[in-house]
Amino acid sequence: MRDLIGCVQLRMFLKSHSLIVAVLTTVGFWTCDAQVCGRPPLGNRIVGGTEAPEGAWPWQVDIQMDGSHVCGGTLITKDWVLSAAHCFPKSSPVSSYQLYLGRYKLNGLNQYEVLKKVWRVEVLPGYSSPQEGRDVALVQLASPVQWTDHIQPICLPDANVQFPSGTRCYVTGWGHVQEGEPLLGTGPLQEVEVPIIGQASCRSMYQLQPATDRVDILSDMICAGFKEGRKDSCQGDSGGPLMCPKNKTWVQAGVVSFGLGCAQPNQPGVYTRLSAFDSFIRSTVPEIQLFSRGSPNWAGGIGVPAVAALISLTLFT
Repeated sequence: MRDLIGCVQLRMFLKSHSLIVAVLTTVGFWTCDAQVCGRPPLGNRIVGGTEAPEGAWPWQVDIQMDGSHVCGGTLITKDWVLSAAHCFPKSSPVSSYQLYLGRYKLNGLNQYEVLKKVWRVEVLPGYSSPQEGRDVALVQLASPVQWTDHIQPICLPDANVQFPSGTRCYVTGWGHVQEGEPLLGTGPLQEVEVPIIGQASCRSMYQLQPATDRVDILSDMICAGFKEGRKDSCQGDSGGPLMCPKNKTWVQAGVVSFGLGCAQPNQPGVYTRLSAFDSFIRSTVPEIQLFSRGSPNWAGGIGVPAVAALISLTLFT
């Protein structure tokens, strides 16, 4: 929608065109409900990371339990959040969780944030532990959010989207800035750029560890980081996004799952590979439109070209 005209300008324009208002209200555009995913309107400390610009990652979610930060997540539709299964143990009732959207500072004032309760959590069937794979959870909000410049959805990939080795991606979160060292002060959202590491290389790195620390990198996992370490996700970043640029759009390649320590040599971060679970995502969130190898898809229905055609047809026929 924002590629065509800003929401404020659109409303001003439509005030004098009642027929367009009626049509667009019917399909959900009058309130700018239709959004293109993966494109933050405001542009663009994890270990070795830096403070993210405020509003740069408007899909980032702060997941808290009983008032304390436990995990990250990403907004994927108006009422669904994506996170990691290990962030939602069966012993924890959904009523104990609070989700903050539009948040930037973990411990400071956030004028754009919205607090939401959880309605239900869907964990991928067969999940047992992060190292056994299938570390995905879909969280339905108790009530939908409204799109703003600071609250937007991220794109998710379908099964055919690939993220080749060497692709430069970003991880964001409010987790520890060093192993055992939490984010201090107001705690602004942190970002770090890391490259994708091919599965064979990642598996080889983890086989270099002592026998008790070796990890099998499964087909539903994706790795990112550096052989020498230094930059990585850490405790508290779990459930957050590994995001890569595709066609000028941010697509979430993975969910922060696990690692051995934080930013250690030959121990890159391991993420849940989302393209492996497009069927689970589609069946749980039927309204979602996943990003394909073609053009970006729209979170919420009709895309900008359709709106442009509709306006043109209404005005000039």
